[in-house]
Amino acid sequence: MFWLLAILAYLLGSLSFAILLSRLTGNPDPRMGGSGNAGATNMLRLAGKKLAILTLLGDLCKGLLPVLIARLAGLLPQEQAWIGVCAVIGHLYPLYFRFRGGKGVATAAGMLLGLYAPAALLAVCAWLLTFYLTRTSSLAALIATPLTLPLLAWQEPAALLPMSALTGLIVWRHRGNLRDLFAGRERHF
Repeated sequence: MFWLLAILAYLLGSLSFAILLSRLTGNPDPRMGGSGNAGATNMLRLAGKKLAILTLLGDLCKGLLPVLIARLAGLLPQEQAWIGVCAVIGHLYPLYFRFRGGKGVATAAGMLLGLYAPAALLAVCAWLLTFYLTRTSSLAALIATPLTLPLLAWQEPAALLPMSALTGLIVWRHRGNLRDLFAGRERHF
């Protein structure tokens, strides 16, 4: 059951709501404009609030749904977390879109919401506060994601290893943003 759900989570994660919504509404592929990222933040830049919110909700749900299904199937919390990681990997490297996806932050938030909601709440609050203070989405993500690890270590240790791996993946996907942040060139809202 674990491997079947892991594959299904990857396939669900591979659905890029930013790309699909852009195609449905006649907007350009988000990977070709703005930051070049297929995620909600770039959709806000390129297509406006409505499509950005729909992208965010779709990306959240594709992280949440596999974890909830894994829980209903009776899988252990660590297995649920790894299945959530598979959904995020699908978002990062989508099968349907030549393996060029987003950065995984919203999908990871959905995964956290299913695993341990207080960690998701902590991440959202940290993201919102950082974004409010800096107007920089990438910095908000780079602060919010690892901030969940101590809470998980304390309250949901079974999810710590998968979430640590996921944090590493998210930082890796933001490596260009890190270079731009250190050079003072990162985009702000």
